[in-house]
Amino acid sequence: MVNRALSVSEILTEVDENLAQGRGAAAAPIPTGFAVLDTYLSGGLRPGELALLGGPQGIGKTFFALQILRHVAKAGQGGLYLTYEHDAPTVLGRLIAAEAGEAVGLGAVQLRRIRAAMEATDGGVGGLELRLAGSPGALEALAKVREYSPRLFVHRANGGSTDLGEIETVIRECRAAMGQAPLVVVDYLQKVAVPGGSEIEAERVTVVVEGLKDLALSMQVPVLAVVAAEKEGLVGGTRLRTHHLRGSSSLAYEPDVVLVLHDKYDVVARHHLSFDIGNADRFREWAVLSIEKNRSGMDHLDVEFRKHLDQGRFEAQGRPVQETLVDGRVFVQ
Repeated sequence: MVNRALSVSEILTEVDENLAQGRGAAAAPIPTGFAVLDTYLSGGLRPGELALLGGPQGIGKTFFALQILRHVAKAGQGGLYLTYEHDAPTVLGRLIAAEAGEAVGLGAVQLRRIRAAMEATDGGVGGLELRLAGSPGALEALAKVREYSPRLFVHRANGGSTDLGEIETVIRECRAAMGQAPLVVVDYLQKVAVPGGSEIEAERVTVVVEGLKDLALSMQVPVLAVVAAEKEGLVGGTRLRTHHLRGSSSLAYEPDVVLVLHDKYDVVARHHLSFDIGNADRFREWAVLSIEKNRSGMDHLDVEFRKHLDQGRFEAQGRPVQETLVDGRVFVQ
């Protein structure tokens, strides 16, 4: 069925009727759970919009995206994680580690301990609960994951076959199972299959980013796609910008939100270290999230979150960056 054009008069009537009956006239944003980020995003990630999350290798992009999914599921919303990089048990282990870290803090069971238990290389016996029984925060974490697990789905995608069509099918299936539209995370965009597509990566990326934006609009779901960076964006400590994301210019034009993670030490101005060399270690504990683009609120802003990557998480209570940031790596004599 082809949608017909609506007059503004019809739109006004529909909006008034929805509001009079206590229904929203527009889809409400879904909070990410990172309070300062949600403030700048005017509430969170919106159905019908595409957001990108970039950053250098190892900065914690997957952890950050999974943390958003955890927050969404714990708040009663649905979440779908399409992963081209990790199997389902690995994702589960990261969820447990992050929950334990939030429950207990720095003394919580670490990701490597959970991984050993799941691989049955820990010398223990029995199921996961028995193997982790003596680990700080593990049982509380398992209980929390079980609470929201029916609302959080994981799909192991394949770079050779999981294309936009399969992604649409999975979203529909999960929406039917959850009874609500999920927040969709694609990890990561450059690995989405394009059967019969061009051998030129930029052209394939254009197809994928445009397709993900169309899916977000047509299915009225928020889509968050993790994106890789170009090689030149990783050399010499260059601060990543939107144009450093690997692919084509469509990565700048199509998305509604572009977020880029950095290690704070790599992007803070040198004079913050010159007066106190101890700042170097403190800065390494933080990741800076730059809001490069934001159609629903403010952009060109930098916020920071403390990293706990050994627990697979960031502290949700972030803050605006106070120091001066630069585009090049800081070197200290």
